Amino acid sequence: MTDLYPAADDREVLREAAARHTVAARDVETFLRRLPEVPDPADLTEYANLITREEQTRADRQAVDRRRGPRSARSGSPTSFGESRRAAAMPG
Repeated sequence: MTDLYPAADDREVLREAAARHTVAARDVETFLRRLPEVPDPADLTEYANLITREEQTRADRQAVDRRRGPRSARSGSPTSFGESRRAAAMPG
């Protein structure tokens, strides 16, 4: 039988990964708010770099979630936050 919730140190790892992803997503939003109507090549390069960073931090967060997310005590149940959300969203 496994614990339903991760240990406190695992929760901190999850929070830190989520915080890094949040910062990256906010940086994309900030950039888009100041983006001129006609972006120049430097703007396009910056945008590509920001998107790459956001995607990488999301992938890192998801990897941490899969490794350290809450574990179900029942066999065959979702084993991470992401899987729990996907299972809840699936039709009956």
